[in-house]
Amino acid sequence: MKALTDLTEREVLALAIASEEEDSRIYRSFAESLRADLPRSAGLFEAMADEEGGHRDDLYAAYRERFGEHLPPVRREDVRGFPRRRPFWWQGLDAGRMRRETEAMEAQSADFYERAATLTRDLGVRQLFTRLAEIERGHGRRAEALSAEQESGDAAAEEARAAHRLFVLRYVQPGLAGLIDGSVSTLAPLFAAAFATHNNGQTFLVGLAASIGAGISMGFTEALSDDGSITGRGSPWLRGLVCGVMTAVGGLGHTLPYLVPDSWTNAFAIATVLAALVVAVELLAISAIRTRYMETPFWRAALQVVLGGVLVLLAGVAIGSA
Repeated sequence: MKALTDLTEREVLALAIASEEEDSRIYRSFAESLRADLPRSAGLFEAMADEEGGHRDDLYAAYRERFGEHLPPVRREDVRGFPRRRPFWWQGLDAGRMRRETEAMEAQSADFYERAATLTRDLGVRQLFTRLAEIERGHGRRAEALSAEQESGDAAAEEARAAHRLFVLRYVQPGLAGLIDGSVSTLAPLFAAAFATHNNGQTFLVGLAASIGAGISMGFTEALSDDGSITGRGSPWLRGLVCGVMTAVGGLGHTLPYLVPDSWTNAFAIATVLAALVVAVELLAISAIRTRYMETPFWRAALQVVLGGVLVLLAGVAIGSA
């Protein structure tokens, strides 16, 4: 691995071309992820991507004039101490982080061009590097100014709304789907086992298996149903984890009362009453979450969730008592 000072002029130019091309793709990715919610910020990143592409063309023209068409395969990771762009670091960032990362990227690029200008003997290339260093400094100031603008007034409110929407899409929706499934779907096997056996220990094992199984199933379903590239819902595996954990939590809530030892007097009745109370709390919590984040009237949310839960519970009781 070479240091920047060990590179030839040809390699320095090739490195600059590769860097501009990579930064252009990153800024375009920023723009794509923000276009639906923050069109103003997306427009800035789109313009910066176009400018980086123009820099790449200018550098390549200077390269062709001196060295021909072929570019040596010099990359950031081939140069010791050269700032790198990790291939995953920009995914899932909010607009504020994107702007801060942009400031750092532009400052690093400007430093590179200032150093590169001292390494070339060609006057035209040196002037090009110096001009690009000034432009990159200007980009950093633009990103900094946009950060200050976005943190006040209507822009801040717009960004807050976008952040809330993404929070709902990436965390609340999968978590709520899991909680509903875990709280409702496990009722039938749990209460069927309870009324078939009247044994707390066996009922607990059935509920535990149903909760864990449902959590794994829902987690994989959420993760595999949408990779987030089109909908902007973020990491599929993070959503799957949230959904899976909340599914298991929803099922375990009304399973835990069956840990009441069978040796207690009226152990089965105590556990079943506690489980029914937990079910009521779970269904009301789901209704409250739907009202808070999905803007569903509480009475409507409660009616829908409670009706579904009661039907599943009665089905379990009927099957277990048959």
